[in-house]
Amino acid sequence: MSPLELFAASLGVIAVWLTIRQNVWCWPIGLVMVLLYVWIFYDVKLYSDMLLQVVYAGLQLYGWWQWTRGGGRHDGRQVSRLSPARMAMGLLAGTLGSLALGYLMATHTDAALPWWDASLTAFSLVAQVWMAQKRLECWPLWTLLDALFVALFCYKGLYLTAALYALFTLLAIQGWRTWRQDSALGRQTA
Repeated sequence: MSPLELFAASLGVIAVWLTIRQNVWCWPIGLVMVLLYVWIFYDVKLYSDMLLQVVYAGLQLYGWWQWTRGGGRHDGRQVSRLSPARMAMGLLAGTLGSLALGYLMATHTDAALPWWDASLTAFSLVAQVWMAQKRLECWPLWTLLDALFVALFCYKGLYLTAALYALFTLLAIQGWRTWRQDSALGRQTA
């Protein structure tokens, strides 16, 4: 456990807590966190997770824009549900991304646990896009992914990060409950 990991983990807790509260400051704080984790994951050879953090940096900017300027009237998004077709497309994208990235990591790098890491990476991208679009379904997906990340990080000896993801699992459950109560939820499916 390094001071850098401790600082990044602290920022992660703050960012997720702000996300649950639908506070737009979750995005710039999250941006700093993911940039710190690029280095942390590089150092322990979790290359898929490192690449995920790079993509997350772009998605943090996308989410910030969606929450402040997105939506039909460009005044920010409201919580909504995915249609079954869009949910299936997202899950298919996660599956295809898992296979492609897993193959690349397994055959072209010395990545630790290339298939597991790649699958978590691909599906995390799906969850992050859904969160940026304020889709309720991001939270159950995050709950599952965060629990699997706990096991991965324990295996790699990143115990503080594992604890962070255990907390993320609990926060994802709270996020699901909080966002589900949003008044706009009953009216919007896309």
